[in-house]
Amino acid sequence: MKTLIKATILAAVTSASSMSAWAAEQVIKAGFVLDVTNGDIKKDQYILIRDNKILSISKNNPAPSAEQIDLQHKYVLPGLMDMHTHVVRHLSKQFHDRYFQSPHRATIGGVVNAEKTLMAGFTTIRNVGAADYMDVALRNAINANEIPGPRMAVSGPSLGITGGHCDRNSLNHRFEERGDGVSDGPWQVRQQVRKNVKYQVDVIKFCATGGVFSKGTKVGQRQYTLEEMQAIVDEAHTHGRTVAAHAHGTEGIEFAIKAGVDSIEHASYLTPQTIALAKEYGTYLSMDIYNTEYTLSEGVKNGVPQENIDKEKQVGTRQRESFRNAVTAGAKIVLGTDAGIYPHGDNAKQLSRMTQFGMTELQAIQAATINSAALLKWSDKLGQVKAGMLADLIAVDRNPLEDITSLENVSFVMKDGIIYKQ
Repeated sequence: MKTLIKATILAAVTSASSMSAWAAEQVIKAGFVLDVTNGDIKKDQYILIRDNKILSISKNNPAPSAEQIDLQHKYVLPGLMDMHTHVVRHLSKQFHDRYFQSPHRATIGGVVNAEKTLMAGFTTIRNVGAADYMDVALRNAINANEIPGPRMAVSGPSLGITGGHCDRNSLNHRFEERGDGVSDGPWQVRQQVRKNVKYQVDVIKFCATGGVFSKGTKVGQRQYTLEEMQAIVDEAHTHGRTVAAHAHGTEGIEFAIKAGVDSIEHASYLTPQTIALAKEYGTYLSMDIYNTEYTLSEGVKNGVPQENIDKEKQVGTRQRESFRNAVTAGAKIVLGTDAGIYPHGDNAKQLSRMTQFGMTELQAIQAATINSAALLKWSDKLGQVKAGMLADLIAVDRNPLEDITSLENVSFVMKDGIIYKQ
């Protein structure tokens, strides 16, 4: 019965979305509205929404005849953003099941995971890495209001060296397995960037070092030369795309920052020098400090090989130390969870770990709102509850500045002026 009810609700949401059925005007009566720029909370506010934009915020109801949405006992804030996800993924938790399921199943998994992510209050995400441009197709379906999901910035296939973290090397050579973003040398990486741009990605992602969940790579070992990284960044920026670099190790982090990337993903082995370099270059750090807990508690059960468990043990503690040091130094940090390594929909669990390892509640929320909007270069339309912004709003029952875990139980979700959860 519960499955039938859920299917009926989802069908209704999808149908409404497909018709782009914006109410001409809506008014949200909000008990509390959080200004994420400074932490101020305004009581008893009326948020006027016309089509998909916030028109005004005031103490008096500006349109009593419009559709009224009662959130008078809720805390309202902008939709959250996750800058490092992998929503296009097989739904099985078993590590090797992708070898027994077609890649088309991963696309279907993306549809399921996108809905879970949206219902958790994450109205915007970056998907950093998907074979065969499956995330491009998912983004386009969401943008066409064919399926429910968050606003997506997508990378398509990640660039990586032959045999590196962004290659596919889990089997032996007789299977000739190869990642479709693998490219070596300055001209070949430029060609791959151009190909990704051709197929309409929003961001370029490359692997600057080894990683935890690849076979045979060393987590901290650099994998591209500085010249190759510079070629990737130059080509991407020429085409108006931002660049995300997977980089655990210190040298890979340093080279990627000097090459001009927009964000460092994971950033596990930071030093005072690389933190200072990130600040100098204005590079954002996206550090997935929650998923270590899931990997170490559930990894063996999910069939993760011991090699990868050992690498997680090696890197997890150091990454959290690096996170604390980056926060203390005032580096620019966004929320990036690596969701897909752990279950989608649990993205907000990282917020409490960000406060545990040095951030205030407001800083953690800013990482998931205005900082992420700035990294995406979407600050003009997302990240705040403010007139002129797109109507991406969430609501929770408790003050998130006093209890950050309240964001793990979002009770209201609006994206682009359409209510998906109430």
